[in-house]
Amino acid sequence: MAEQLLNDLSQLPTPTTQAEPTPLQAIKSACPTWPTKTPPTPVPKGDETTPAHQPTVPGGNTPVSSPRTPAHLPRHPGGDVPVSSHRTPAHLPRHRGGDVPGRSPQGVERNHRQRTNAVPERSTPEETPRRGTAPEATATAPPNTPAPAPAPAPPNAPANSDARPPRPEPAAAPLLTRLHAAWLGRAAGCLLGKPVEKLPLTAIRQLAAATGNWPLKTWFTAQGVPRDLLARHPWNRRSAPTSLAENINGMPEDDDLNYPLLGLLLLQRHTKAFTTTQLANLWLDELPAGRTFTAERIAYRNLLLGLTPPQTATHHNPFREWIGALIRADIHGWTHPGNPAAAAEQAHRDATLTHTANGVYGAMFIAATIAEAAAGTTDVHHCLRTGLTVVPPESRLAQAVRFGIKAAAKASRATFDTVVDELHTTYGHHHWVHVLPNAALIAAALTHADGDFAGSICRAVSGGWDTDSNGATTGSIAGLLTGSPEAIPTHWTAPLRNRLATSVAGFDGIGFDTLAHLTHTEALRP
Repeated sequence: MAEQLLNDLSQLPTPTTQAEPTPLQAIKSACPTWPTKTPPTPVPKGDETTPAHQPTVPGGNTPVSSPRTPAHLPRHPGGDVPVSSHRTPAHLPRHRGGDVPGRSPQGVERNHRQRTNAVPERSTPEETPRRGTAPEATATAPPNTPAPAPAPAPPNAPANSDARPPRPEPAAAPLLTRLHAAWLGRAAGCLLGKPVEKLPLTAIRQLAAATGNWPLKTWFTAQGVPRDLLARHPWNRRSAPTSLAENINGMPEDDDLNYPLLGLLLLQRHTKAFTTTQLANLWLDELPAGRTFTAERIAYRNLLLGLTPPQTATHHNPFREWIGALIRADIHGWTHPGNPAAAAEQAHRDATLTHTANGVYGAMFIAATIAEAAAGTTDVHHCLRTGLTVVPPESRLAQAVRFGIKAAAKASRATFDTVVDELHTTYGHHHWVHVLPNAALIAAALTHADGDFAGSICRAVSGGWDTDSNGATTGSIAGLLTGSPEAIPTHWTAPLRNRLATSVAGFDGIGFDTLAHLTHTEALRP
């Protein structure tokens, strides 16, 4: 009887249903400034050349493709079976020597030797000169890649100050380099937040201050932290061994990076016209159940019970408005540069597998924001405004984002703490993984830092709640705004070693340069 009661309750409308619909058409009807659906985005200068790993039709740059074989896969001479080797999964491009860049054991060891001396010990972004990225990352850039963009202004500049010199538009920066920066930014921001995930705000502040790292400006470290403080506030048990400054050696596995990989697989197999059911089947095929949490785990269980979308999002799912769909949204924005409407619609098909209402809006908001940033703009405020156009304005998600932006815009340039305190006073009653406080914090961090990379990820993580997810999403957006990996201080990128660990089959150990190429291929596909 209790189970039947839960089933009946899950189907009842909530008091906010009218202002917070879930069906796409109802969402679009509730958005008076829904972005006009634009024609396919013109290929930016520098992107006309087909990536080196993609086979072309003789005599031109048109990718070889078939209805059954994705364009980036080399095909077997006898048909549609992708060429593969025992060392390289079929869906990944291969180096002429047989290995994916950054994935072979020899390549990983060589990259490690080349980079070990380049990693500064506990240096700050201000102390680290803006050097180029690691040799393997640079090697993948097209020949016409422009010189690195000028360094952003200090991260504590006011969000809307007229005195700050405008960051020059990287008009010539190819989409490929922006995507590379986005992948690196997502990883760095996630890694920064991992040691303090689940910790209360006071603990984060005390742990950072104990090592002179407050306001937050560099990686967390256990070196110099008093034992009694660590006894009261221990680091995240699973993350500390791989994410404290003294332990970082490549990007460890995290669901915030697993989901972009799955999104990439989804587009490779089913194109941008994928359905929510196809996404569900992909999860069952490729996503280990033990790597799912909250709404995603409930939806996974519902799939195993035989339920289909959208029931997977509503059946006994108390987490349907948490942050899970938002952290899956990047790939939809990355592959729709300049087309926020299409990015939001694609994110909706993804999000409704697991979420409803505000949980879906969080994904749509981030996808549209990223799509605008991926087009080459450097104005984070414009990107955030664009993101809000795909969210019902009377919804709690829209109100939370506007609150975060307003709080950050009026705050002093000297501190972000007052903004965070205001956010926690207003949204602190929500669970730390709920979408509302986290979306508000992401928007506030980007606004207060004016999109500066280090300033944005440090603010997002220092605000607490879902620290690794907020750092990841903020880093993705801020990375796009930089225009290229070279514009991100190597203090944040060198420790990643151009190596990502994951349990998603075929991707473990892959380099971020390779991921940029794969994402670029999907962005250019219809």
